[in-house]
Amino acid sequence: MRIGELSRRTGVPVPTIKYYVREGLLPPGELSSPNQAHYDEVHERRLRLIRVLLEVGGLKVAAIAEVLGAIDDPGRPLHKVLGAAADRLGGQGVADDDAETATARATVEQLIARRGWRTHESNPAAEDLSRALAAMGRVGHGASTELLDGYADAAEIVARADLGYVSRRVAVEDLVESVVVGTVLGEVVFNAIRRLAHVDASARLYGAGDEWEGSGADGPGEGSGG
Repeated sequence: MRIGELSRRTGVPVPTIKYYVREGLLPPGELSSPNQAHYDEVHERRLRLIRVLLEVGGLKVAAIAEVLGAIDDPGRPLHKVLGAAADRLGGQGVADDDAETATARATVEQLIARRGWRTHESNPAAEDLSRALAAMGRVGHGASTELLDGYADAAEIVARADLGYVSRRVAVEDLVESVVVGTVLGEVVFNAIRRLAHVDASARLYGAGDEWEGSGADGPGEGSGG
């Protein structure tokens, strides 16, 4: 197909496609004449992945180049390729150097060791967790070991479900796309389900009698707007 058709199929403007080629994100088309190149399904798939990384994952061009480089490296184990994508999705904030941060980092290290997780405290997700725990500590709501282990139990179940979904894909690019979409949008889905579960748990714990049964009423934080 010509570049115009590639643009139509993917929704990516022609100038943007040419920019991706110049930046090395997209391989050039096969020249059929000095001024004419042809593209195929490989280019279409790569463009769709770039859009997911950019629009869903929020990655910068340099980070996208790193992820694509990992995909194209034949010697890179699949676990490392998927990790390269997932790691770029973490927060980019810088943790404060204070007592709460030191305590939070130690707590995260202990959590990882206690759970026997095959990761380390320098993982971007661990850094995100440390920042969140430090912020909780500063406002007097430090997370207990019991709370963190409860979250970790749930997270392990969710992680297995995520990997079960991802493992159905065959092509590496499809796997990476699933990781990005599943991580970014999957968190939105899970948090929404969590809030629904909060409503149910609150009704069961604090609700009076059977006032919630079949009423369609929501619990705390879920007002009807009336």
